[in-house]
Amino acid sequence: MDANNPYSRPGLATAAMLAIILAACSGAPAPKNPTQVPQVSVVTVHRGPVPVTTQLPGRTSPFLVAQVRARVDGIVQKRDFTEGGEVTAGQRLYQIDPASYQASLDSATASLKKASANLASTTAQAERYQVLVAANAVSQQDYDNAVAAQGQAAADVATGKASVATAQINLGYTSVASPITGRIGPSLVTQGAYVQASAATLMATVQQIDPIYVDLNQASVESLRLRSEVASGRLKLSGPDRARVTLFLEDGTQYSAAGTLQFTDITVDQGTGSVIVRAIFPNPRFVLLPGMFVRARIEEGVDENGLLVPEVGVTHDPTGRATALVVGLDNKVTVHTLQLRGTSGNQWIVSGGLEDGDRVIVAGLQNVQPGALVQASELPTAPTAAARVAAAPTARADAKHALGHPVIAQAK
Repeated sequence: MDANNPYSRPGLATAAMLAIILAACSGAPAPKNPTQVPQVSVVTVHRGPVPVTTQLPGRTSPFLVAQVRARVDGIVQKRDFTEGGEVTAGQRLYQIDPASYQASLDSATASLKKASANLASTTAQAERYQVLVAANAVSQQDYDNAVAAQGQAAADVATGKASVATAQINLGYTSVASPITGRIGPSLVTQGAYVQASAATLMATVQQIDPIYVDLNQASVESLRLRSEVASGRLKLSGPDRARVTLFLEDGTQYSAAGTLQFTDITVDQGTGSVIVRAIFPNPRFVLLPGMFVRARIEEGVDENGLLVPEVGVTHDPTGRATALVVGLDNKVTVHTLQLRGTSGNQWIVSGGLEDGDRVIVAGLQNVQPGALVQASELPTAPTAAARVAAAPTARADAKHALGHPVIAQAK
């Protein structure tokens, strides 16, 4: 075989191998295109007047409470009310056996009549002796004795009147009356029971629950913050002394009537570090009962330089800190840690972590990471409920059971 022949078999094998390699190279797929820039929706935040509200837990308490107790000893003869019903001030609730007290009154009345008759006699004698002593018909000593007897008789009359008054009071206590108007609870004594004044036997309890108090617990640090911001002028009170209060019941429903603040306790509970804030609510239908657990939203005032961020634009990291993704001037995403101070509708009130003009991402959160380059489009207004659900499918949207708290969208 001619080794110099280019078409010899070894040369053909080499050429075939090169052809296969070139064919394989020519058949390789083309490189992929660079990843497209993700699109997000943003809301530009601006400072402005923002209503400031606070959510506080608490319990209801009656406006007036009267414990009906026995004030005389005796046997209960009758009960004159329906348990759980309405009673009026002065209405008789129980009748205690009055026989012994009626006898005491009759005895005191008789003693008073006797003392009054004695006073009339001694008075007449003193007047006669006054004339006779002037004519030296009786001695001065006899006259002095007559005057002393008149004074003693007058004292006996006064004592008799006091005894009659005491007997009348005790007799009146046998008819046990309601001291206030309200709803009465269960009877704690039955007909035939023996009650004692010395033991102050509790017979029933009457409570006035229209209106009704709501005692709320506020952390002392929050109370201090509120006073500080009012003093600095950053926060303006809605009224001179009162603020509007909205109440939410145990099942999450909003109470129909609004309440007003009454006062804030001046003592901090050392065990809980909280102070009592009392509000008052009308309760004509008796929806609110004493002891119910409720939550209240207090309108503290207006923050003149507040920042509002839609709830879907705020997430929480594993440590619980509130964060937001912000698009900078270079269209890159950065993470901002926020300080939240409350809510206003479906938006968070941000007290720190953002500046006026920052663009907060509210849609497309799941497609971006910090440092990524994005294409941002502005939303003219806060997203609607439907848009929030679409932008944050994992958000808990049961605002009714959140008792007024905004829904926090957790972006994936």
